[in-house]
Amino acid sequence: MIEARQLTKTFRDKKRGEIHGALDVSFRVEPGTIYGLLGANGAGKTTTLRMLATLLRPTRGTAVVAGHDVAAEPDRVRARVGFLAASTALYARLTAREMIGYFGRLNGMTDAAIRARTGELSERLGMGEFLDRRCDQLSTGMKQKTSIARTIVHDPTVLIFDEPTLGLDVMTARTVVGFVRECRAAGKTVVYSTHVMSEVEKLCDVIGVIHGGRLLAEGSLAELRARHGLTDLEDIFVHLVEGAGGEAR
Repeated sequence: MIEARQLTKTFRDKKRGEIHGALDVSFRVEPGTIYGLLGANGAGKTTTLRMLATLLRPTRGTAVVAGHDVAAEPDRVRARVGFLAASTALYARLTAREMIGYFGRLNGMTDAAIRARTGELSERLGMGEFLDRRCDQLSTGMKQKTSIARTIVHDPTVLIFDEPTLGLDVMTARTVVGFVRECRAAGKTVVYSTHVMSEVEKLCDVIGVIHGGRLLAEGSLAELRARHGLTDLEDIFVHLVEGAGGEAR
């Protein structure tokens, strides 16, 4: 469902010169699985996901998402992808319901389909009490639920979640993790970016460890444990990062 091929994004800074946000990142995500991209802040997770979602154009390399090339066919990719960015980016003066509806119309949905889908997502994510409240009046958890709903209102095949539980309380984070697990059960393909080890252990079929813009290792948790002779995922992560000459944060 997703195949990244030597994805590279180079940024130019006046003082530091060329900076690789991602460097030769290659991996595959099979249909109906969750691929966890595990890395510290600044490791290259968001840059990689933004290229998959067509928000950044690769400097070189490419990726095929749901059968379409991200560089050559960005519109076709966007129609099949739901991308949850690390920032909520909600319109303050719209209600949660209006926000979901707005993105539904952007994706070509009819009003009837939007109403049905909004009701379904509201029930699953527990949004009933604030669905008609303005976004600037919502708590962090409420905003994140609204962001998730507007991301997947068009029922995309591929879901890309960038740090979806960042800053959430325990109960809201559990709801989000449970929802992601249900997406996999429904046959969705998920790329899940995080630095939270416990979420990776609970959710991910395959784990990719990224640091300094490079993918250091990937495999199932069992495969990573066997390969590195360590049981704890945090120990495996630190071992890989230190072996690459960096510090785990």
